[in-house]
Amino acid sequence: MMYSMYDWQFAAFSHLRALALTGQKFLTNPDLPFNESRFFRGVAASCELFERFTRRYEKPAWGLDEIRIASKSVGVSEEIVKALPHCNLLHFKREMNRDDPKVLIVAPMSGHHATLLRGTVAAMLQDHDVYITDWIDAGRVPVSKGRFDLDDYVDYVITFLQDMGSSTHVVAVCQPSVPVMAAISLMAGDNDPGQPVSLTLMGGPIDTRINPTKVNEFAKRHSLGWFERSVITRVPFGYEGFNRRVYPGFLQLTGFMSLNIDRHFGAHLQLFNHLVQGDGDSAAAHRKFYDEYMSVMDMTAEFYLQTIDVVFQRHALPRGKWASRNRPIEPFAIQKTALLTVEGELDDISALGQTYAAHRLCSGIPESRKHFLQEKVGHYGIFNGRRWRNAIYPKIRDFIREA
Repeated sequence: MMYSMYDWQFAAFSHLRALALTGQKFLTNPDLPFNESRFFRGVAASCELFERFTRRYEKPAWGLDEIRIASKSVGVSEEIVKALPHCNLLHFKREMNRDDPKVLIVAPMSGHHATLLRGTVAAMLQDHDVYITDWIDAGRVPVSKGRFDLDDYVDYVITFLQDMGSSTHVVAVCQPSVPVMAAISLMAGDNDPGQPVSLTLMGGPIDTRINPTKVNEFAKRHSLGWFERSVITRVPFGYEGFNRRVYPGFLQLTGFMSLNIDRHFGAHLQLFNHLVQGDGDSAAAHRKFYDEYMSVMDMTAEFYLQTIDVVFQRHALPRGKWASRNRPIEPFAIQKTALLTVEGELDDISALGQTYAAHRLCSGIPESRKHFLQEKVGHYGIFNGRRWRNAIYPKIRDFIREA
């Protein structure tokens, strides 16, 4: 019902959205004599904000067709090297012949598309052969393709690592820190030749009992039954994933924005002022960020609910109580994979200490463990932005080289 209401609302605003877009285009036409008027700029800005608030944001393109390496322009192409029902293993193939370390970036399945890590990939491409997990919107996966839960996530990571080979380095950003550690633990226990050389965990909820955030407290305060009744719905007719039970992307986006509603409201007020003042560069920067931020995807109900249960309510990994498909998860079995954890001082999603907790669990690799705390950055600043490029990325690059 929730999904159908969302579709109905989108359709109901379609005519007004088209009218607003037409008005915005007309009032910003450079050939019109009144386009410099603050009044008409204000009307045009209002039209743009209305259109942006009521549109649907599709998955953005990666847009990484070219990067700079050693002051030279290098072409980049995308290729799917492994296609599974709920995820594509995507390779960014550089048009150069250089034997750089092979890196698998495991993107979070937490509402946003993997393209949210565009800045992460762009930096890594300078010195690495980069692959990434490109998760597929559950609302676009037919029910006939099967279910997908946290155990499947672990299995997918193992499959990708086995295909990529033993010389791989793994970087897990936020949510996948838990299933990635589980996957490597299982591989270590089996002495799997595909075990990675190194593992970097960035802002991940390894142990959410430490410095619990608002997100952690919310998950603990409500039962699994409450989550199932409140946020789980079926994909309506007209989508490829018709009748699949999902946690819809639009509900996730509402949750994201409610955590910092004042900040988002202020950002859109700033956009209005930039448009009225004719500050095109600042307006373009806002559009670029929110075009990505507002683009969300559905998650399967079983994955979402199992993650709430295992990670945020039972704390099964740090308590040594997690078994995936009856296989015990034992991080102390990891001995051949070096470990780096990265945290942000101002992270309000995975607070200080939650990722560092991985070191206590991975007691089998005492000589190959490192931790880096970046001051004055929040959750997204760990893997995007100036401090990511100038401070955090060099630490990861050097750690991978040393490993």
